[in-house]
Amino acid sequence: MTTALIDQTLGQLASSIPGASRIFHSFKLDFCCGGNTSLREAAATMGLDAGLIADALQALVAQPGDEPDWRKVQAGELIEHILARYHERHRDQFPELIRLARRVEQVHGNRPECPNGLAEHLWTMQQELESHMLKEEQVLFPMLLRGIPVTQVQGPISVMRLEHDHHGAALAKLAALTQDITPPAQACNTWRALYRGLEELRSDLMQHIHLENNILFAGGTLQA
Repeated sequence: MTTALIDQTLGQLASSIPGASRIFHSFKLDFCCGGNTSLREAAATMGLDAGLIADALQALVAQPGDEPDWRKVQAGELIEHILARYHERHRDQFPELIRLARRVEQVHGNRPECPNGLAEHLWTMQQELESHMLKEEQVLFPMLLRGIPVTQVQGPISVMRLEHDHHGAALAKLAALTQDITPPAQACNTWRALYRGLEELRSDLMQHIHLENNILFAGGTLQA
């Protein structure tokens, strides 16, 4: 069984095994924008033991938790979840993160480990993500809610997938600016609060992209 898991893509595993995304987060595996990569290939690239990760996934299969299997709900229910859990959450996250980043840069900008440029990067991410979410809310999601099959809206979906790739690149830059969101040993409380928020943002955005790329846009939900 674990051999079969190893040869599946990260996106397939994250979609078919509720809770798999938590395991991928812990190993820093990109299951959203990099969802087409097999577990074997992704582990080899990161220097990880694919068998160990597959064993952890197999444990989830044997003892499933309480996370929903989003492939077994109507598309409208998944869209409602994405809007409430991720779109609204992202709109709440960015203003405070930008405020904290500006404060850290103002107070600690002379320290070599200070993430100078982070506030500006977060502001750019906010603008790009807001534009992206509005396109989904005003164009793509209403089409899907009207029952138009995903096969007939591949134009808008391809644009959303491309923008997801841009969001993934933005997360990579965020990690580079922050030593992979790792605060220095003597970081103040504001700095640590900022990085806790950044880690939450990264986790939320990756799960958000995964649900769209690997389930909703792939036609992986139940048809209305």
